[in-house]
Amino acid sequence: MFDQTLLRQAPLPDEMRILLDKYPREAWDEHPNFKQATKNWLSAHQMFRALSSSVRKDAELYLDRQLKPGDYAARLSYRGNALVGNLHGHHHWEDNSYFPELSAADPRFDIGLKILESDHRVLNRVLNDFTEAAMRTLEYLHLSKEAALIEAGNVHSMALTIEKLLARHLVDEEELAVPIIIHHKLRD
Repeated sequence: MFDQTLLRQAPLPDEMRILLDKYPREAWDEHPNFKQATKNWLSAHQMFRALSSSVRKDAELYLDRQLKPGDYAARLSYRGNALVGNLHGHHHWEDNSYFPELSAADPRFDIGLKILESDHRVLNRVLNDFTEAAMRTLEYLHLSKEAALIEAGNVHSMALTIEKLLARHLVDEEELAVPIIIHHKLRD
């Protein structure tokens, strides 16, 4: 099971906030350099927050016996797959396209980008553990109610870890990337 000590709790270093001080979050929507591509990227982050919350809540409902096994299986299959697949694809794109673009525009923030890439590696490990627990849960839902409940507890634990990691990571990622994008007029 995933080692919780690997989760980064501290925000990015203060020197990574230089542009955020100039372009605070509450002013992004009104800035002329805040384009649709960036809004779409932020919407994907909102989707990840919502999906991870849904996966956790579904596990809680099942564990509290408020959700039938078949209904839980359908939800876990659909939402779990959407969460894992979309996060993997999103982070692969960020690491290989988005972050290099930001680095080329303003290399002062490479330390922050490296921290975010490290978060992606940690998240990949969490997602792998989550996937294994989810697959065991789905299998046990057909074989053993007791074993399914134990594995659903593991799914719940991993969903909490995903939410915790995303809570820190996504805010830092947004508050590093969006000011760079606005400042350098990227993502037209």
